[in-house]
Amino acid sequence: MAGQVPPERAIRAPDPVENPHIIPLVDFATPASVARDRPPPSDRAPFPLHLVPPVLVQPRSSLRATMAASKTTGQPTLVFVDGSFEDLAAEMAEYLKAEDAKQLLSKEKAPSTEEILAKLVSASAALNTVPEKEYTAASNLMIHLVLQSADPKKYLPTLCITFAKPLLNSPVHGVGLSLNALTTVFNLLDPTDPVRARVFMEILKFLRSHGMYESLRAYLDKLPEWLATWGTDVDFQRKIYEEVAEVALEAGEESQGYEYIVKALRTFDGDDKDGVGSEDAQRLSLRALKMALLSNTHFLFQDLRGIPSVQALSDSHPVYSQLLDIFAEQDLEDYNDFNDEHEGWVEKEKLDHDKLHRKMRLLTFASLAAATPSREIEYAKITSALQIPSEEIEMWAIDVIRAGLVEGKLSQQRQKFLVHKVTYRVFGQKQYQELATRVDHWRSTLQSVLSVLRQEQANAKAQKEREIQELERKVANAGLGGNQGEGRRRQGQGQSREQREPREQQQRERTENDD
Repeated sequence: MAGQVPPERAIRAPDPVENPHIIPLVDFATPASVARDRPPPSDRAPFPLHLVPPVLVQPRSSLRATMAASKTTGQPTLVFVDGSFEDLAAEMAEYLKAEDAKQLLSKEKAPSTEEILAKLVSASAALNTVPEKEYTAASNLMIHLVLQSADPKKYLPTLCITFAKPLLNSPVHGVGLSLNALTTVFNLLDPTDPVRARVFMEILKFLRSHGMYESLRAYLDKLPEWLATWGTDVDFQRKIYEEVAEVALEAGEESQGYEYIVKALRTFDGDDKDGVGSEDAQRLSLRALKMALLSNTHFLFQDLRGIPSVQALSDSHPVYSQLLDIFAEQDLEDYNDFNDEHEGWVEKEKLDHDKLHRKMRLLTFASLAAATPSREIEYAKITSALQIPSEEIEMWAIDVIRAGLVEGKLSQQRQKFLVHKVTYRVFGQKQYQELATRVDHWRSTLQSVLSVLRQEQANAKAQKEREIQELERKVANAGLGGNQGEGRRRQGQGQSREQREPREQQQRERTENDD
C-alpha cells in the first residue's frame, strides 16, 4: 500500500551505543480506534499517501529516496519521499491552505526555493491542527522541504517552535508526536552541523515543559562529545547546561540539577576577572550556593568554594561568601555567631534556618570525628559541640551515619562514640597537621608492634637453637654408647678364638697319633 515501508526494508531503531549521534524516537502506538474514528476535516485535502512516517530503514542504492542525512557519516535514512521539490511544495501548500505559497507557485516564472520555503514555514502553524494519523507524515515532508534550503537554519527555529506546540487533535499522543518531529529534525542533520545544537536546545525546552527528564537521562553522557563536535562556544554551552539543569530540577532530580549548574559555572574563565564577576556569573554562583546549602544530600563545599566565580562572591556578596566559609570548614558555634552578627538575614534571603542549623550540626559532628586521633569521642564532647542534651546523641549519631559523613558505633557502656571512618570536609594546613599527628600515632603503634614481633622472633630463634643443641647432644650420646658395646662384642669374639685354637691343636695331634 502506498505510504507504507515494505516490511523487508524496515528495521528497529539502532542502539544509541551503535550510533551515538542519534536520538531514538518515542515508542508509542496510536490507538486504532482513534485513527479509524477521527476523519480528516472536510475543508482540508487528504495528505499525500506517498509520504511515509519516520521509520529507520536499511539504505539501499536501488531505493528511490531523498536522503537528508549525509551518506558519508553513516547516518541512517529516516524519511523517504518521492517527487520534485516543486511538486512536494505545491502539495504542502495545498494541505496547509497556505494561500501565499499557492499564489507564488502558480506564477509563470518559477520562484526560488527560498521564497517558497519562507511562505510554507510561515504557514506551518497549521500543522498543529491536522488529524493525528496524518501529523507524522506532514511534519516529515515539511522537514524534508526545509532541509533542501541552502541555509536551513533560517527556518528551523520557527519550525521547531511549531513542533513544540500542542496538537489540537491529539490529546493523548500529542506530546510523543511532537517530540518525534523534533528528534527527526535533529537526526536528519549532519552530526557535525552546528545547527544541531540549536535544535537540541529546543528539544531541551520541550522536555522541560513536559517533565520528560527520563527521555534525556540516557544522552547526558554524550553531551560533552556532542558539544565538542558542534564546535559551540562557551556561552552556548553554558545555556545548554543551564537548560539541562532546569529539566532535571523540574523532574525533582536535585543532585543532577546542581551538577549541571556547577558545569555551567565552570565555563567561565578563571583568568577573566570581568567574566567571573559578571552579572550572569554571580547569578549562577548564588544559585549553586543556595542549592548546596538547602540540599538534603550535599555536605561538602570545598569544590564549590574553589570555583573562580564563586570566589568572586566575596566582593559582590560578602555575607554569602562568609556563610560558605562557615559551611565549608567551621562549626556550629561559628554559625550561631554568624546569625547573631547578621540577625534576620537568613530569613530575608529566604533560606531555611532549621535546615541550615541541622546541616551545621551534622558537619560539626564530622569535624569532631576527624579531629579525634584516638577515634573515640566522649559523649560530653558531642553534647558540647552539637549543643544538644545527652538523650539526643543516639539520634544525631544515626543521622550523621546516614548522611555518609561518619561511620562508627555508640558504646553505651563506655559512653563514647567509636569512629571507624570519617569524611574530611576540607583538607588544608590544619587537616594536614591532624593527619601528621595521626600518622605519628600510627607510627608509634607500629613501632611498638614491630618491637614485640622482633623480640618474639629472637626468642623463637634462640629456642630453636637450644632445641637443635639438645638434639645433637642426644645423638652424640647415643653414638658413644653404641661404640662401647661394639668393643665388648669384639673382645668376646677374640677370647672365643683363643679358646678354640688349643682345642683344635689337641684334636690334630690325636689324629696324627692314631695314624
